[in-house]
Amino acid sequence: MLFRKDMDPRCAYCQRGQQINEREVACVKRGIVAVEHHCRSFKYDPLKRVPPRPAKLETEELRQEVRRINRLLAGKGLCLLPLRFDGSRALLYLYRPSRLRQDLEDAEAVRLLEESGYPCHSAGQCVACLIRRLRENDEFPHEIGLFLSYPPEDVRGFIENKACRFKCAGLWKVYGDEERAKELFRQYKRCTDRCCALWRAGSGLAQLAV
Repeated sequence: MLFRKDMDPRCAYCQRGQQINEREVACVKRGIVAVEHHCRSFKYDPLKRVPPRPAKLETEELRQEVRRINRLLAGKGLCLLPLRFDGSRALLYLYRPSRLRQDLEDAEAVRLLEESGYPCHSAGQCVACLIRRLRENDEFPHEIGLFLSYPPEDVRGFIENKACRFKCAGLWKVYGDEERAKELFRQYKRCTDRCCALWRAGSGLAQLAV
C-alpha cells in the first residue's frame, strides 16, 4: 500500500532526493544517483511514490483493508467507503457522518439533491444513491460537491454556469462568498501541510485523524 512504513528504500521516493529523469535522482547528500539506489539516510516520502499500477484490483483484499481502517477510525467518528471500482483503481470516500448530516440538512443542499433525484430522507440514503450513480456512470455527478462540504451556492453555481463565470478557483470553483472560500482554501492547505509533515515524522493514521 502507498502509505506503508515498511517500503523497500529507493532514492526515487526519498525526502532528500529529487528525480531528474527516469533513471537518476539528485540527492542532497550523494549527488546524482540511480533511482533504485538507497543509503542509511533514506527518509520515505509517500507523496513522491507512484506505485506500479496492478493488472487487476483485488477488491476483496481492499475491502478487508477498508474494514481494518474503519475499526481504527471508528472512535474518531470517521467512516471510509469504497465508492467505485474501476479496473486497477478504486475511488474511496473518507467522511464524518455527523458532519455530512449537517451539510445535507442545509435548505439549499436539500433543494439541489431533490432536483437531482436524491431521496432526502437521510444522509445514508443519499450516500447510497451517490454510490449507485458513480458505479453506473464514468463521469462524476456535479452534486458530489455537497458530499465534500462544498458550499451549496457554489455547487449550484457550477451546475447552472456549466463550470464557467466563477469568481475564483481553488479546491472548488467559487460562485458565492469569495472571501470565505479563500480563507477555507488557506485553512485546508495549512492542515494538509501539517498532516504531511506529521506523517513524514512518523505519525500513523490513528494519530493524524481528529
